[in-house]
Amino acid sequence: MASEPAHTHQTLSDQPDLSQSAQQTEAPASRPAVKIKRPSFFQRLSNKFLLLTMLAVLVAQVLIFIPSTASMRMRWLTNLLDTVAPVALVLEDEKNTLRSRDAQDKILYATNSKFISITSNSHTSVLATSAEPFIVNANVNPRQTSESQAIWDAFATLFDSTERNIRVTSIIPNTDKTLEIVISSQPLRNALLVYARYVAIISLLISIMAAGFIYLIIHEMLLRPVIRMHRDMISFAEKPDDPSRIIQPEQRQDELGIAQQQLALMQTNLQQTYTERKHLADLGMAVSKINHDMRNILASAQLMSDSLAEVKDPAVKRFAPRLIRTLSRAISYSGSVVAYGRTKEAPSNPRRTVLHTIVQDVEDIINIDQLHNISFINAVPEDFILTIDDEQLFRILTNLCRNALQALQSMPDQIDDDEFKKLIIVEATTTGNQIFIDVRDNGPGLSPKAKENLFTAFRGSTRNDGTGLGLVIVQDLVRANGGEILYCEESQPGAHFRIILPVEAV
Repeated sequence: MASEPAHTHQTLSDQPDLSQSAQQTEAPASRPAVKIKRPSFFQRLSNKFLLLTMLAVLVAQVLIFIPSTASMRMRWLTNLLDTVAPVALVLEDEKNTLRSRDAQDKILYATNSKFISITSNSHTSVLATSAEPFIVNANVNPRQTSESQAIWDAFATLFDSTERNIRVTSIIPNTDKTLEIVISSQPLRNALLVYARYVAIISLLISIMAAGFIYLIIHEMLLRPVIRMHRDMISFAEKPDDPSRIIQPEQRQDELGIAQQQLALMQTNLQQTYTERKHLADLGMAVSKINHDMRNILASAQLMSDSLAEVKDPAVKRFAPRLIRTLSRAISYSGSVVAYGRTKEAPSNPRRTVLHTIVQDVEDIINIDQLHNISFINAVPEDFILTIDDEQLFRILTNLCRNALQALQSMPDQIDDDEFKKLIIVEATTTGNQIFIDVRDNGPGLSPKAKENLFTAFRGSTRNDGTGLGLVIVQDLVRANGGEILYCEESQPGAHFRIILPVEAV
């Protein structure tokens, strides 16, 4: 036969001071805002984008410049051939005319060449040649050169400053004659350098203009909202408790509009959390002050309860043990404030406990028999034993039953008390390796807002003056004992909470 669990009789002198805990709780609220360093000129996203756009356009121009330079070289050579071809045909018709050295030099100077000849039917006629000997360093036919070879030859000419002689051959259009001329590479290289400078200037101007236009478009569509979000985030971080610093989303339906809406929602939730933490810090300081004064009151009550235990009156004899247990629990709770101020509960101390007796103690402490038309039903079997921390279980059931009691008190009394009874029912069953403890009432139930914010401090209360801390404490204690607590939706009116515990304590 299990006996009633013993309760430790503590003294107030054993309780720690809350001043250090209150200071620790208050610290987050007084912590200074972090100073955010603004990016430098080259670290700004807009400036990076502008420079990268200019670089991209320049790279595109360079990729265009490479084949265009080769094409320009081929055009220069083709134009030279087209210019020399009529002169060569005229000179060929004068086969019997003996050309003086001076005449050949003038022809070569006019055509900017060193050698001119025409080949027809395997017969080559030299029309003009330089008096100075020369060596041919390269051969090219502009009408039969591949693109890759043209690009290679163009850059070889562009970057080679030494004078080289190039033999240029091509069939004269509308004839079967082949024109051959020998030229110096310097005029061609000079023409390529002029073309390169021209293309470089044009490319730079195009890159600046294109980058500017693209930047203006992207800045309006993308960068401006991002910069605004960046500034709003910095402004919010500097003073997160100021509602005016929450970003106001723009009326746009793209990804940035959705991001602004989510940021506004996140800042709103963060501000609410910040306010709640500050509230908790203020609450911690207030509790530390109240706890200091409560020690004197409980000390006096403890002395009187010890004296009442010696009185011979039967009524006093019956109520004195309950009073002593209640004061012991009050002293224990006063000490647990320190642990809660450090955001953790005291470690669980499981032991074999008679659940029926715990429920009886809960009924006594909430004064159920003094309330009009409210009945408390302890439906737990008298021999129902589980392994758990009995003090924590008492706190769990006390919070749940007190919530049910307050909900029933808020209901208007029925005209006929015999037809409707306000009930608080506590039941317990065992299924497999789990224990189910059900606390239910037939009151008004929970509002949708309370259901949405269950087990959330300062949000889950069903009363205007409630804090919602009761269910938070219940959830922490249930989890400390290896279980979980659920709210059960039912068709009948009222609220139903189910505590699921392991058969053996964790």
